[in-house]
Amino acid sequence: MALVSEDIARHPALRRHVQAQSRTLLQTYEANPRLASVFATQQRWLMAHIGLGLYFNREPDDHRKGLTSARFMDDICRHSVASRNTADAFLKEMLHYGFIRHLPIKYGRIRPFEPTAGTLETVAGWVMAHLRTLDSLDSGFRLAAFVAQPDMLAKLQPLVADGLLSSHAVREPRQTFSLFTWLDNGGIVMDWLMSGVDPDHADLGRIPTGVVSIGDFANWLKLSRTHLSRKLGDAEELGSVGWLGQRGHSVMWVSSEFYQEYMTAQAVKLAIIDAAFDNCVVTSQAS
Repeated sequence: MALVSEDIARHPALRRHVQAQSRTLLQTYEANPRLASVFATQQRWLMAHIGLGLYFNREPDDHRKGLTSARFMDDICRHSVASRNTADAFLKEMLHYGFIRHLPIKYGRIRPFEPTAGTLETVAGWVMAHLRTLDSLDSGFRLAAFVAQPDMLAKLQPLVADGLLSSHAVREPRQTFSLFTWLDNGGIVMDWLMSGVDPDHADLGRIPTGVVSIGDFANWLKLSRTHLSRKLGDAEELGSVGWLGQRGHSVMWVSSEFYQEYMTAQAVKLAIIDAAFDNCVVTSQAS
């Protein structure tokens, strides 16, 4: 039976396992920053999941019912994720950088898309990182089952996308978390901050991170230092981050409230993925 977010959030080992998960996602970012950045901003993350869901739910003999420009933009607008212009620009960007490509077929003026092998590999890695975390919480075998069934990604991802799009907690995150979800690479910013937190210190009011230099932080993330500083300043005004000494020249801390927001968001996401996985297993057993 799938774990629910409340049980995940209360698990005594969640902090340590989520820290390991964050470090895995950071390694993915380092391996392919441009592709990983697609999953590092709320709007782009949801658009990517919608596009993948359309592709995986396609009709085998009729790709007009798969990932096409018209269907993608319709779904983006139906779920109120972005405007048509933003959706169109996102699709063109994915095509330009080789994350998707046109299928070698046409239906009149319709040219369907498919994700490239590198994109699917990165998505599978994202799924595996979360399944590994879930296994760590209950000594499960989700990751082994996923690896043993190469076609499971096609069944799992659309269910994950539906879960994310229908979740109020995902779509309307709490205040500090929300600040970063709309920042370029904001998800990576939070993973970086939280990956440096010692889980044994997580009950402190001000929890030290591993971040000292904003400049080094911004350079590694390929972000504008000014933009990052402004966003950190907004978080500082909320009392969510700060510095143990001189601002920008000492170790940064995150508040216990911000840390809990992050952990709660991870628990919600893990529960959505686990419910999707459980659905895949049940469906597979029934067939």
